[in-house]
Amino acid sequence: MTLKPSEQRNGNLVLPGERLGVIEEFIPDSGTYVKDGVIYSKIIGRALMDMLNRRVSVYPLNEGAVVPKVGVTVIGQIGNAQSDNVLVRIMGVGTKKNLSGIFSGILHISDVSDRYIDSMNDVCKPGDIIRAKVISGKNQIYHLTTSDKNLGVIYGFCSLCSTLLEQRQYEMHCPKCGNVERRKTAFDYGKEEI
Repeated sequence: MTLKPSEQRNGNLVLPGERLGVIEEFIPDSGTYVKDGVIYSKIIGRALMDMLNRRVSVYPLNEGAVVPKVGVTVIGQIGNAQSDNVLVRIMGVGTKKNLSGIFSGILHISDVSDRYIDSMNDVCKPGDIIRAKVISGKNQIYHLTTSDKNLGVIYGFCSLCSTLLEQRQYEMHCPKCGNVERRKTAFDYGKEEI
């Protein structure tokens, strides 16, 4: 008797990016993502094929596994920046810093603030550390927001000399070179332990 591919996968160890099935066969659930109609594992864990409900999910290997989820606050570092969005490397989820993989997010200009923002350069710069909330996990990319007052840049660095910026009123001042920049900061700028 030959087992179908889905039956062979059930309970097996899977790695991020490993194919689990197609959306015509299963509904993707936790620990998975969909690309071009194919369901893949998002994390290292055990595949679970629920044949009764037609769901596929991946459960982390260790119980303490930390993965970003919609509605959770994350800490990340700004990477590639464009005029209307920035790429964020997620370093921590909630109060936990030991992530179960490498995760990236996108912060779009429309999700930065309640007020109009002209350019992402007024919000954050590459290298800055931010606190954001996950608003979507569509297609394995975490979409982030910083529109709440407790969200935004928690550590900003001078774009000229990379010194930690000091917050003064609504501007950021570099104590080393005197450069003045703008950021969308969290209300507790400079106080978060990383």
